[in-house]
Amino acid sequence: MSEYDFEPVRGLPGDLPAGEWIVWQAAPHWQTFKRSALFAPWLAGYFAVLALLPLASGNLIGAGAILAAGAVLQALLTLFAVLVARTTVYTLTNRRVVLRVGIALGKCINLPLSLIASADLRGHGRGHGDIALTLKGQHRLGYAMLWPHARPWRLAQPQPMLRALADAPRLAAALAQACAQAAPHGIVRADTTEPAQPISGPIAGAAA
Repeated sequence: MSEYDFEPVRGLPGDLPAGEWIVWQAAPHWQTFKRSALFAPWLAGYFAVLALLPLASGNLIGAGAILAAGAVLQALLTLFAVLVARTTVYTLTNRRVVLRVGIALGKCINLPLSLIASADLRGHGRGHGDIALTLKGQHRLGYAMLWPHARPWRLAQPQPMLRALADAPRLAAALAQACAQAAPHGIVRADTTEPAQPISGPIAGAAA
């Protein structure tokens, strides 16, 4: 049993008010998250290069120790990615985006659609991708509070990021559509690297 077993609605801090409905819910795909957010392939290559140095001098024990350390790190990254995928729920309603995040200490971050200026998609192939949200004006969301659900290197003005989504182009298009309907005079766009699929019905789908 976990603290999330007592959620009135999965991924949300409370019941939906009248007139609000869920458009889609999604969670990070852990393999994509490990590769794109935790830089697992780069770290594996780094340890492989380090192991070549003692190996070149005939130090097999040293090379083996480095490779073992690299394997342990990869195992830890895998565990972290799986836990993030299991405890994270991204929810889009017709009024807001909610990020339910946190492994040890869970929290919900509510982002009204009227505050979202743009939704930018970064593709990772096979329909997977990240959606970075640019917010209007100033906000109090810190980078440490958002990480790893934050756009890399945007420390001064952190941007929430929906990580490692399957079917990301379609979800980004649905998000842009919901933002446009919530704030028809706002500046909302969905920059995508892959063609978006048509959206139908109030529940556009969910990605795990």
